[in-house]
Amino acid sequence: MNAHLLYVEDDESLGFVTRDNLEMKGYRITHCNNGRDALDLLRHTSFDLCILDVMLPEVDGYDIAREIRRLDQQTPIIFLTAKSLKEDRIHGLKLGADDYITKPFSIEELILKIEVFLRRSKAVAPAAPDDYRIGEYRFNPANLTLTRNGDMKRLTQRESDLLLMLVQQRGQVVKRSVILEKLWGQDDYFLGRSLDVFISRLRRYLGADPDIKLETVHGVGFQLNGGG
Repeated sequence: MNAHLLYVEDDESLGFVTRDNLEMKGYRITHCNNGRDALDLLRHTSFDLCILDVMLPEVDGYDIAREIRRLDQQTPIIFLTAKSLKEDRIHGLKLGADDYITKPFSIEELILKIEVFLRRSKAVAPAAPDDYRIGEYRFNPANLTLTRNGDMKRLTQRESDLLLMLVQQRGQVVKRSVILEKLWGQDDYFLGRSLDVFISRLRRYLGADPDIKLETVHGVGFQLNGGG
C-alpha cells in the first residue's frame, strides 16, 4: 500500500504543485489548508509521514507537531517553512520534528527526504536484542522506549535510531559524518546542527545516571561511555 502523507499548507498554488508532484510519485496525500482541520484529522486518521507549514491559519505548525508527538512518537515530521532563522529550526526540532526545509525548496529534495524517512521508519535491525542495558536505563529500540526505575520515556524514531547507533558502538567514537549519512541521508552543515539538538536531548534523557557520559569529540563525532 502506498504511503499516506499529511500535508498542511495554506498557500493554494504551492499546495497544489507540491501535492501534484507527490501524487505523481505514488504517495496518497491528504492536504489541509489550515491547522484546525489537520488537528481534527490526526485524532482519527493515521499517517506514515507529516509535512507541515509553520505559519498557518487558526493553529500553527508547531502546535500540530506537539499534538502529533502526543499521539505518536514514531511518525516522521518534516517542516516546510519560510522561517529560516536558526532559532526557528531548533524550536521545531525540539518539538520532535525530524527535518526542517526552508522555502523556496526543491521538490526533488523533499521527495528524497520523504523516501529516507519512510525507509527508516519501516526498517527493522536484524538480530538486535529486544533490550539494551545503559546503566540504570533499559532501552528498547523496537518499542522506542527508555525506562529507568519504572519511569518510561517514549522516544521518537530518530532519537531511537541515534541512541541505537551509539549503544551498539559504546566506548567508540561514532563520526558525525557517519551518523548524518545514515540517519539524515547526507552530511550537511545545517543537518549537523540538527544532530546537535538530538544529542542534547539524549544527554538530558540519560542525565539521571551520573555514570553515563555522552561525550562530544570535537571535529570528529560522539562517544557513549559508562553504563555498560
